[in-house]
Amino acid sequence: MSTDTAPGPDTVLDGDGDGALRSRLLADVTALRESFDAGTTRDIDARLAQLAALRRGLRSEEPRLARALAADLGKSRTESALTEIGVVTREIDHTMRHLRSWLRPSPLPPGLLLAPAAGELRREPLGTTLIIAPWNYPVNLTLAPLVAAIAGGNTALVKPSEVVPATSAALTHLLRTHLDPAWVRVVEGAVPETTILLQQRFDLIFYTGNAAVGRIVARAAAEHLTPTVLELGGKSPVFVDDGVDLAATARRIAWGKFTNAGQTCISPDHLMATARTAEELVPHLRRAVHALYGKDPRRSPDYGRLVSATHFDRVLGLIDDDKVVLGGTAGADRATGFIPPTIMTGVERDDAVMGQEVFGPVLPILVVDGPDEAIARIRAGEKPLTAYVFSNRRAIRERFAHETSSGSLALGLTLAHVGIPRMPFGGVGESGMGAYHGEAGLAAFTHAKPVIRKPLRPDTLRMIYPPYRGLRKALLRLLLR
Repeated sequence: MSTDTAPGPDTVLDGDGDGALRSRLLADVTALRESFDAGTTRDIDARLAQLAALRRGLRSEEPRLARALAADLGKSRTESALTEIGVVTREIDHTMRHLRSWLRPSPLPPGLLLAPAAGELRREPLGTTLIIAPWNYPVNLTLAPLVAAIAGGNTALVKPSEVVPATSAALTHLLRTHLDPAWVRVVEGAVPETTILLQQRFDLIFYTGNAAVGRIVARAAAEHLTPTVLELGGKSPVFVDDGVDLAATARRIAWGKFTNAGQTCISPDHLMATARTAEELVPHLRRAVHALYGKDPRRSPDYGRLVSATHFDRVLGLIDDDKVVLGGTAGADRATGFIPPTIMTGVERDDAVMGQEVFGPVLPILVVDGPDEAIARIRAGEKPLTAYVFSNRRAIRERFAHETSSGSLALGLTLAHVGIPRMPFGGVGESGMGAYHGEAGLAAFTHAKPVIRKPLRPDTLRMIYPPYRGLRKALLRLLLR
């Protein structure tokens, strides 16, 4: 969910670790696999107990996690509760409430040809899994997949992002203190650790980050035919139609864009509107930003910071001060990672800000002729992780639903849908593969195994054995119509 040029978890995966490191990591993988093979994680009550332990751990370690998020990303305690810890808590509660029903075998009738027989679909654990987490929402996007892994009856090796060292240390403390090492182990580190881990055989690799590293993870997984869930990103567009409530629209876009200083995989990446609507929208966006963060966002306790100097430099390089109508480079501070909420107008397709996922507090506004051009622009690019549409016209909303492809489509809101446990979250094409949250997370971390039962007597299968002639041939033709 970080951009290809932003520092994500293990942006370059080359080289090798030393023997002691390799031995330690292999010991963790082996211990988890032996624990799974011993059946430690299969019992549903045991899964629920581990989820309850994780929830208690979250409550107990919330102050430590909040301090770490503030140190790494400048997040306020309220934002951390809203977008990180609270999201995971809701995910745990929803999963614990429904886990037994999700795991209940569902009937799967085999059909007349095999009658009498009965079938069902069972969800079985995959085995030992690897979760590689990103830096932008390091608590949420580390622990939410872990909830699904535990619910599915798997063991899990968790690799937090080294880009947020304070949060990585806090997560490591939480997992080692509150969860059973027979279920979950955690590895801190960077390139050497991830390189060694990707050389091992896992039963699922869950990676959140950028598409460049996603390809490396997928190639490594292919060596063992390991399935992957890849949660990536992309340039999530916003289209604002003529005639909408611009004040309400601006508030929702500004909140979705500038939360976490724009370092959100589904942050509105760029905005499209007709010339008139774009012009009328700009003052509403200014007012919305001022309402959220004050006239000097540097002083706001609710406005975050860029995660690193490298990321700061990249985002700052996307700003064209000649097109800025709010913010810009003048108020930026590399030492603290502060870039003010920035809005640019008159942006063209070939501008630098349109060449990559912004992943920062910069909102470019492009003028389009209307929904036809907006749809064409979306279709011409890679499929985004999400798309946003603000329109009073049902026909326009339906056109975006039917004529564009994205991981999700949000009509009349931004960002908030990602925290809904019942709603699958995932990408398509360049923005990722696979989905999780709620029952979709359980599906990602389990195998749906068909089970069929047929009595030996009466042996009706004799009807399909050769030789095929006479009455048997006629009956088969009748059954197979």
